Amino acid sequence: MVRFSNSLVGILNIITLLLSIPIIVAGIWLSRQASSECERFLDTPVIILGVFILAVSLAGIVGSCCRVSWLLWVYLLVMFLLILLLLSFTIFAFVVTNKGAGEALSGRGYKEYRLGDYSNWLQKRVRSDENWRKIRSCLQDSKICQRLLDTESPTDVQDFYREHLSALQSGCCKPSNDCNFQYISPTNWTRTSASSSANPDCSAWNNEPNTLCYNCNSCKAGLLDNIRSDWKKVAIINIIILVFLVIVYSVGCCAFRNNRDGWK
Repeated sequence: MVRFSNSLVGILNIITLLLSIPIIVAGIWLSRQASSECERFLDTPVIILGVFILAVSLAGIVGSCCRVSWLLWVYLLVMFLLILLLLSFTIFAFVVTNKGAGEALSGRGYKEYRLGDYSNWLQKRVRSDENWRKIRSCLQDSKICQRLLDTESPTDVQDFYREHLSALQSGCCKPSNDCNFQYISPTNWTRTSASSSANPDCSAWNNEPNTLCYNCNSCKAGLLDNIRSDWKKVAIINIIILVFLVIVYSVGCCAFRNNRDGWK
């Protein structure tokens, strides 16, 4: 039993150590290839995550295979804190993504998004001018609106209304349905006598490709809907990872107890 628990901890940590290498490589690649605020934002956290997993895995391998009790104790402490952190994040993710959904429109294939429908915590993240400036730069670099124009023939207004746009395309690439603008092309709309100005997004709209509705609340809401969807998926994955970590932690506790008893 002593050898089995120690060997199992060692094997599990060799697997995680091997997984950390491509994570570090990916982070370094991102830092060298970065050409936008999005990519520059991602590289450092990815490298830190990879190095952290590498260090924890090494501690687990040395502590279990070489029977270094103090190192195994540090490993278990870090694992325990990691389990608490993941559990807290998972609960938090479910709480902040519980509110918010797109509004279905009659005769439209897409939905429209309202910033006020989402949790206050998420709203604060995009209401900050500094945060939104960086996010807007990412959206512009991704050319999400340009994809609406990448068709072989011009899109008829009725065909456009039947399009299943993503949350970001619906919120950032066209004016709100409330504005009653006249359709020219997917990213070109003109004001008419029937146009409304009650919605602040209507005055924020501009046909300039780098402006469009990137400063609209609907664009921020579209981003939050993406985050909401992604975070729910991440939370489900976290539950699976938590189960794995609890198993590894339990086996590690057995190995630590065996190491301690072996010194008596």
